Amino acid sequence: MDENNIFNDSDCELKGRIRPVIRVVDALAEPDFDATATPPGVVIAVADDPAAAGGAYWLDHATLTLTTKPSLDPRVVTVPSVSDALDRIDRQCTDRPLAAAVCDDVLRAGRPGAGFDQGLLIESLAYSTLQGGPEFAAWLRERATKSSAPQSGEPLVIRRDGQTLHIGFDRPHRHNAFDDRTRAALLDALAVARWDESICAVELTGSGPTFCSGGDLAEFGTFTDVASAHLARTRYSPARALHALAQRLGPNLRARIHGRTTGSGLEMAAFCGTVSAHPDTVVGLPELRLGLIPGAGGTVSVPRRIGRWRTAYMVLSGSVIDAPTALDWGLVDEIIDPGSATPPSAARSSATQ
Repeated sequence: MDENNIFNDSDCELKGRIRPVIRVVDALAEPDFDATATPPGVVIAVADDPAAAGGAYWLDHATLTLTTKPSLDPRVVTVPSVSDALDRIDRQCTDRPLAAAVCDDVLRAGRPGAGFDQGLLIESLAYSTLQGGPEFAAWLRERATKSSAPQSGEPLVIRRDGQTLHIGFDRPHRHNAFDDRTRAALLDALAVARWDESICAVELTGSGPTFCSGGDLAEFGTFTDVASAHLARTRYSPARALHALAQRLGPNLRARIHGRTTGSGLEMAAFCGTVSAHPDTVVGLPELRLGLIPGAGGTVSVPRRIGRWRTAYMVLSGSVIDAPTALDWGLVDEIIDPGSATPPSAARSSATQ
């Protein structure tokens, strides 16, 4: 593949700013380069009939494949309009080209069988690189307001009920945005759950209208030492604690999500063995608009549930998906019946497992 098909050389500068051009291909087309090589850049395949393209090269190797027809294939995203979806992805990637290219690289690096530690390391290094880059700096300059984060009260409500530990995000005035105080409190609670073998189940919830809206934007840009931030993410990460706890508790590590569950809120929930969603739930990964990628383990936890292709769609399009779609994809395991005290609900269909 000629590099000019992907990169627009006229937009390259000595400072290293590269503008990737999205390449759109027919999912049934044969690759026009060495098929043993990984195609660079963001490549969007389009499939009129995903079933007919089942063994095609691009279904595996594209960043993602778009279609308007229903498909259970995790490499394929069904949208109402392919042209509208392409326009949305193109706008996002044009606005934040570096973050888009890095996102594609990171998701491709997390191939099946890649270990958790490797995935978290790659994500954090990439996130730190973008934190020191021009796109995140531009987002910081463009922010209309820099709201302060009220510090009153405890960020979590923790209670034990028999062998179950309940951990609730409790910053409803900030839509349970995840800040440093919340991170520290969550790490303490998860450490108790991990090492106290009498705890046989852990449940994560959130108060107010939102489970967790992601990182608290009031703190973004306040920590400029990106090297130390990388070490903190990889050594003292809720992602690491949740992954370890999931190894012990399996489906008994539960997240009950509702409302707008985005960014780190979704990334942490996806590590849990069971994710239950209220019908009003919408989920998304909006980090690209900040010039970043998911940085709370989401390039590991989300692809393990839905594959790298649908994860790429969520990041590169900036779209949110509703609870039924999340259930069909396997991002959540059940939809809670809001009229029932115990969430029986619609279990994920066996066809999507």
